[in-house]
Amino acid sequence: MSGIDNKPIRYLLQIINYTVFMGMIWYFASAPSFTVLEEDQAVITMAFSHAGQLREACRRLSQEELNNLAPNMRKLEDCPRERSPVVIEMKLDGEILYNKSLQPPGLYEDGGVDIYFSQKIPAGEHQFEVSMDDSVRGKGVEHRYAQTVEVAASKILLVEFESDTGFVVR
Repeated sequence: MSGIDNKPIRYLLQIINYTVFMGMIWYFASAPSFTVLEEDQAVITMAFSHAGQLREACRRLSQEELNNLAPNMRKLEDCPRERSPVVIEMKLDGEILYNKSLQPPGLYEDGGVDIYFSQKIPAGEHQFEVSMDDSVRGKGVEHRYAQTVEVAASKILLVEFESDTGFVVR
């Protein structure tokens, strides 16, 4: 190039470029309004992991069966690894929101299932019911929770399951 000094022009163009860029960031960070929930909505979320009961009960090995095993493999009981499927049903005001039968994962179907469900619901008082059957050996539903719940607008009704206490709703 010839001896023309274009540094002031470059600096001016950089200032304009940065100003436009920062203006766009400011606009998209503050101006467009976005709401996840309407004013009269809430969210119900069910999230937990659970392993179903063993499909078959453990059985005690006879002395003859123990003698046929290698010494390092001898144990008094034979317990199969397979677990029962977990069947979950969740209702809100008599309407079924979630109803699934989940097979246990794993090579031997011996793992626990992960449950996650989330849905928007109207805020207010609701008749809530959730039930879970985790045993093919039992008759009927093993775990049940039914109660009237009050859900405030923009809040989350969280449903968890603890093996020792059952369903926990927060």
